[in-house]
Amino acid sequence: MKKSIIAVASLLVVGVLFLAGCQSKDSGAASSSAEKVLRVGTEGTYSPFSFRDENDKLTGYDVDVAKAVAKKIDYKVKFVEAPWDSMLAAFDAKKTDVVFNQVAITPERKEKYLFSTPYSVSHPALIVNKDNDSIKDFSDLKGKTAAQSLTSNYAEMAEGLGAEISSVDGFSKAVELVSDKRADATLNDDVTYYDYLNQKPDAPIKIVKTSNEATEVAAMFHKGDEKLAEKVDKAIKELEADGTLTKLSEKYFKKDISK
Repeated sequence: MKKSIIAVASLLVVGVLFLAGCQSKDSGAASSSAEKVLRVGTEGTYSPFSFRDENDKLTGYDVDVAKAVAKKIDYKVKFVEAPWDSMLAAFDAKKTDVVFNQVAITPERKEKYLFSTPYSVSHPALIVNKDNDSIKDFSDLKGKTAAQSLTSNYAEMAEGLGAEISSVDGFSKAVELVSDKRADATLNDDVTYYDYLNQKPDAPIKIVKTSNEATEVAAMFHKGDEKLAEKVDKAIKELEADGTLTKLSEKYFKKDISK
């Protein structure tokens, strides 16, 4: 009788250990699945890079690049939308893993963040009201008002040129101020300007000067996330090699902005 009780007890212990092992494995799978969600910071209001279409679907060049990258590295993608300054604040608070939103690579940012291979290239443009004849070159910005997102590289550029910054959320707001003559100018990339004119051909703005200096845009990561950055970097290089980036560029701009 005693032997029978011992045998039954042994079987129960084995069963408990087996179930515990299964639960541990299941827990590990769930954890692995959770790790494969790529949280992408983006504005959602920055056409044609990241915006909502007439069906309220998030789309745009940067959005499509992020989706293509996530597919390459076998991650699910979750977009976290916010205005530029709030988007960067959320990223710094580690509420997102990466930013796909026309973030230019600058020396200051490289000290704080990691960057992938560039997936688009543009050139800084000086944009003013069509009636403005006093600003013809970047040097003419000194003492003038420039409408810029405070944390953008273009705000830094405008400040460096001696302009007074009028804070706005995004390019559309900047154009509104310039169009209404509440700001003298705005600095942004030429690609964004031409797309805006495609959408609003009657906008009373013009480019008076374009810089020869190229601005390289890349995915931005937290320092310490080297493994993720390496995966994404490899994926972007593959998307460039197989022509995907060129196709996405032509879809939104009718020209290749990926190189």
